[in-house]
Parts: sequence; C-alpha cells; structure tokens
Amino acid sequence: MKYLTPLFALAALPALASEDIADQYPASPLYSKPVEVIPHVFSAIGATAPPTYENGGHNNNLSFIITGDGVVVVNGGASYKLAEALHGEIKAVTDQPVKLVINENGQGHAMLGNSYWADQGVEIVAHVDAATDFEDSGPQTMRSHQAVLKEGAENTRLVAPTTTFEEAHIVEMGDMTIEARYLGHAHSPGDIVVWLPEQSMVIAGDMAFHERMLPIFEHTYTADWIETWDTAFEPLGATYVIPGHGHPTNMAQVRRYTRDYLIYLREKIGAHLEDGGDLADAYYVDQSPYTNLDTFEELATKNAGRVYEQMEFE
Repeated sequence: MKYLTPLFALAALPALASEDIADQYPASPLYSKPVEVIPHVFSAIGATAPPTYENGGHNNNLSFIITGDGVVVVNGGASYKLAEALHGEIKAVTDQPVKLVINENGQGHAMLGNSYWADQGVEIVAHVDAATDFEDSGPQTMRSHQAVLKEGAENTRLVAPTTTFEEAHIVEMGDMTIEARYLGHAHSPGDIVVWLPEQSMVIAGDMAFHERMLPIFEHTYTADWIETWDTAFEPLGATYVIPGHGHPTNMAQVRRYTRDYLIYLREKIGAHLEDGGDLADAYYVDQSPYTNLDTFEELATKNAGRVYEQMEFE
C-alpha cells in the first residue's frame, strides 16, 4: 500500500475555504485535491459556494477511508464525473478497491454520483429516509444540476442506494470500525454521520457547519436539530470533525457555528414574536455575529423567515 504524508495537525490544512475562489484544482473536475486529515482518512474539500459550473458542483466534502482491506467512500458526489475523478485520486494513493459508498443524506451532491459507483459494482448505503427523499426530489435535482453543470453532468443518472438502514450500519473492514449512524432529526431527511470510534473522528455531513452559513430548509426543524446535537452528536466526543462543507476542524468550532447559531437565531425570532413582530420584519433580525460566514448574503434572511414560520406555531 502507498499513502500520502498525513496532515497530523489541522492547522496544516490549506487556507480557509472561500466562496470567492471558483476552483482550487483546475486539472480535475474536483474543486480541490484530497488531503489526508488523519492517517488513512482523506477528504476532497468542496467549495463553500452554491454549486456552479466553475466548481463542477463540488460544493460538499467527498471523503474516503483506507481500511487495509478496501476503501470506504463517504458521499457519491454531485455527478458521474466527480465520482470518477475522486476514484482516480483514490487509485493514486492506494491499490485497495473501493468496497462501499455511504451517502450522508438524500441531496444531489451526496447521491447523483451514485451512478458512477454503481457502474463499478460498489455497494451504496444510506438511511431509509434519505433514500426516500432522493426518490422524491432526485428528478428535480438532476434537472437543476444539468442546467448548472452542462457537459459536467454527462453520464449522470439517478441511482438509488442499494442498502438502507434505520439506526446504524456498522462495518468492520481491515483495521477500521466504521459506523454510519442516524442520530435524529437535523438538517435534512436521513442525515447521518460516519463515526470512527478508534480514531475519535466524525465525518459529520450536514449535521455540522462552520465556514459557511447553514441553510434552513422547509423540512429543517431547528428545535429538533438542537436536541439531536445535544443528546447524540456532541456526546460522541469527537476530536476531529470533517463537516459536510468546509475544512476539517474540531467540535468547538462546529458547535459555535451550528448549534449556537441555531439557538441565537431562535432567541432573536422568539423575542421578535413576543414583541408582536410580523414575518416581513423577521427577515431582518440581527444576525451580524455571523456575517463572516460564506453564503451569509444568500441564506441569512431565508433562515430567519423559516425559523419565524416554525416558531409562530410552537
């Protein structure tokens, strides 16, 4: 087996992600070249911007784990070409075959690349709710990605996970124990984390954000997300966190920009409701402590409006 030199300190990673950088790896469909975060765990860090033609739709993190007896990939990717490019990077660092792909949720950037992995005969695992979400939203997501990626979407087709689970899918492979776990309601249906207990690392998916503002969707229930964080995610006690978007970090950093942001916004909206405020003004509650986050301009007002709509009837 051959390995890249591991990044033993998170500080050794490249500069923080920026939504203003169109592409960090022009030689590849990937937005950035995979880095070894801890020994045998790699991640290709996606753009913190929305999907664009320039970033190839690679705006989430595509990770892989070299176990000693095969490779486990976390996220199918947003297209056939992205998955194929990631596989090329895997082959450059190990001769071990990819044996498993885990989809972190049912969004396009997690599942559209399943088409490539299915063609390689690889098992694809996801939470049952994520599979249902992809079945429902996949056609629209595909059309959106085709419009943005153009020729970059070639060969991409809708392929569902081959295996689903409800609570946990635990794999013993080579020298690694890999636990795909559903911890509870969070960002989107079927959100899971991939927990490596022996390494104290969590590949958190959209449970955790820190360099870009988290989006609150119509099906994102913020009170449930906070509860899942407090009762199941934080108690993992992870030393290393690879979030769904942005560079690897630690629990304190993602807590600050995920859990604490959700609590902050709910407090602001709660005060606005107590004062008799309406939806039109709710969009503009003060979120200034988070203006440093990428996608703030795109998401802050939308987030406030959705939290108002939720809390109005709590």
